[in-house]
Amino acid sequence: MMNLKEKVAIVTGSSRGIGRAIALRLAEEGANIVVTYHSNQDQANEVVTAIKAIGSDAIALKIDVKKIEDIRDLFGKTVNYFGRVDVLINNAAGTNIFKPNVLMTPEEYDSMFDITRGVYFALQEAAKQIADGGRIISISTGGTSMSIPAGGAYAGSKAAIEQFSNCLAKELGERQITVNTVAPGVTETDGLVLEQQQIDQLIAQTPLGRLGQPKDIANTIVMLASDNASWITGQNIRATGGIV
Repeated sequence: MMNLKEKVAIVTGSSRGIGRAIALRLAEEGANIVVTYHSNQDQANEVVTAIKAIGSDAIALKIDVKKIEDIRDLFGKTVNYFGRVDVLINNAAGTNIFKPNVLMTPEEYDSMFDITRGVYFALQEAAKQIADGGRIISISTGGTSMSIPAGGAYAGSKAAIEQFSNCLAKELGERQITVNTVAPGVTETDGLVLEQQQIDQLIAQTPLGRLGQPKDIANTIVMLASDNASWITGQNIRATGGIV
């Protein structure tokens, strides 16, 4: 057991994919969950129903992580409903755009870095409101270590999150709040838009010989969110199957 019973966790972007898997795994370990979504309320409600069937409590809240007022409102509503916040998982993401530097438009660049800005202010709000001894975990990407052609803007938007987290870990250490990032490798979700040939090449390069699954990432998150990881902070954990 991961000692998460009755902890309150916010998981942004948790109506599907990796975020959904994280929310369900935290609930399996006893945490109560705030599920957030951007547009698909039905999917978010399905996750809430699944969490309650597990035996934990949950609510679904619509937010746009690019809007600071939505982030503040998210924490306010969480405290109003559950009375506290113990865990923040920054998982929400926009569209990941891979283009050579010479072709990237300012609008495409901004669409990715607007999410990064939102993560920064979610970290700020967590620093203000999360309970002492809490956990803050943000999702990055294994791409920050791979220098992928056409991936500069995307990797840069995630690398910034890693640095936000590393610095915040040192700011919050005296309160026994840990701050880490998790960098997934290529993970099989409905957002994976690679050709089969590219997928086969990635599998061939991965020592464990397969694509990641959402539950692989969720298991890593649950470990970092638990009391078992109280001595791990300021780290970027690569959950990549060994490809980096």
